[in-house]
Amino acid sequence: MRTDPSPIDLSRYRQIIILTGAGVSVASGLPTYRGEGGIWNGIDVDQFATAAVLRSNPAKVWGFFAEMRARVAKVAPSAVHLALAHAESRLRPNQALTILTQNVDGLHGLAGSKDVVELHGSLRRSRCTKCDYARDEDLASSPSECPKCPECSAEMRPDIVLFDEILSVSAESAAKQALRECGLYIAVGTSGGKASPASSFARAADYGGARTIFVNLEPIDPPSRYFHEVYLGRAEVLLPQLLGIVNVAL
Repeated sequence: MRTDPSPIDLSRYRQIIILTGAGVSVASGLPTYRGEGGIWNGIDVDQFATAAVLRSNPAKVWGFFAEMRARVAKVAPSAVHLALAHAESRLRPNQALTILTQNVDGLHGLAGSKDVVELHGSLRRSRCTKCDYARDEDLASSPSECPKCPECSAEMRPDIVLFDEILSVSAESAAKQALRECGLYIAVGTSGGKASPASSFARAADYGGARTIFVNLEPIDPPSRYFHEVYLGRAEVLLPQLLGIVNVAL
């Protein structure tokens, strides 16, 4: 385990994958999900954030996430988000940098990243609970009361993956496709992906011969043999160092 990463020569890798978790948004002012000050601490998710609650009371789910949306509306991308967008912008035409994010705050897109797979959806989108209608949300003016779908009048819902729901087919397919060609895999601001399917990403990257790196405040628990390098520290400090990017502004 180290705290002093040397810059990576990104030009050596045709497919780069970055898995991001809640730790990359801490510097933006958003809490992590678990641990000290975590979003889910003291919250019975079975009462507010499951597929079962959505079926029985969509307005309850909408109201619960309205507070989170209001918080997300007030923050800006962190140094991690900005560094990743900048790194993507300077790749050669035959290269790709794909972000697989477990976050629902939409900050990667706000920072300018183009190739982002939002594994758990985004609070910046809503969709109908019945039909195929979906829309982007202006978080600053997103209603606290559950709106009706303009197409079929059913209740709307945040376009995120609730507990007991499965990932979208498109998100899982995009992640698998990128991993098949991965040459460099970095997990940053996350426990390493304890939740499926992110828990299998490092193994898949390692199996394919990729260089695998773990960046987080805390070490992996339990330790994983699939990460070749481990750097402990703040994501907003270490990741820009790894990417060789400093003083990037929005």
